[in-house]
Amino acid sequence: MEITNDLIDHIAHLSRLEFDGEAKEIIKKDVENMIDFVDQLNSVDTDGVEPLIFMSESINVLREDIDKDTITQEEALKNAVHHDSDYFKIAKVLRS
Repeated sequence: MEITNDLIDHIAHLSRLEFDGEAKEIIKKDVENMIDFVDQLNSVDTDGVEPLIFMSESINVLREDIDKDTITQEEALKNAVHHDSDYFKIAKVLRS
């Protein structure tokens, strides 16, 4: 598959990115490398190989759910830079 500047421009538009000059050439080379890698994977003989559904034989290995006190609220707030009597105080993270 040939990776053209028009294809890079189209992908950039879809992903709301902008590439120009050297950055476009770097992205173009990276896309070509990805396509080459997928082509290598397509050439691997997978006849007789069972599909891998799970990464291990273990299924639903769960721990006992035990309620226990690990740290008090006072201990949690002790090293906080900003806090009031009950809560951590942080800088505003949402913009309007």
